[in-house]
Amino acid sequence: MPAVKDGNDVTIEDYASDVHSWVRSLRAKAGVRCVWVLGHSEGALVAEVAAQDADGICGIILVAGMGRKLADVLRAQLQANPANAPLMAQALPAIAKLEAGQRVDVTGMDPRLAPLFHPAVQGFLIDEMAKDPVKLLAAYQGPVLVLQGTSDLQASVQDARMLAAARPGVQLVLLSGVNHVLKAAPEDRTANLATYADPSLPLAPGVAGTIARFIKAHTAPSL
Repeated sequence: MPAVKDGNDVTIEDYASDVHSWVRSLRAKAGVRCVWVLGHSEGALVAEVAAQDADGICGIILVAGMGRKLADVLRAQLQANPANAPLMAQALPAIAKLEAGQRVDVTGMDPRLAPLFHPAVQGFLIDEMAKDPVKLLAAYQGPVLVLQGTSDLQASVQDARMLAAARPGVQLVLLSGVNHVLKAAPEDRTANLATYADPSLPLAPGVAGTIARFIKAHTAPSL
């Protein structure tokens, strides 16, 4: 039986609700007071929304998360690739319309934009575009680690700095030469993307250790 009737008819709050379900389950099974929540990429936003109800959450770890609203991220990502130049006359107005909470008519839209603006996902995009990651993080007072690779093609170091500046006490760690999928990679776009589909490449040095040290530093000793 599927978890939901329509996998596209969901919101960020629905995912955050799932996080709390897992937190409750893990607390019960492990007999612990709280659980750490790690969100990667879009999952960082889910973690921030989940943390608005901090019950049972030890702290949050935001890996390759966005410091800007989704509409700004999409515009920047599309414009960063010169091959997208012919698509921008259709893409930018569509993003603006979704940002305003309105659905987009995709009739006559370039097929290359179909996956991004498919009518089935527009409700989710509208919901996500309304979320401000910096404001959400500023409202959460628990421990926060922002972890960002300098070779990330999707999230930028500036995104990480925006998150870290949301409020005092947020810890920022930048990992040199680490990309969006947490592998060691050059900044060259083609070579960087090639690492995504190479299962032989391990996590880049520093990823696991940084997370582990942060959790240990913010975990009270057992009595």
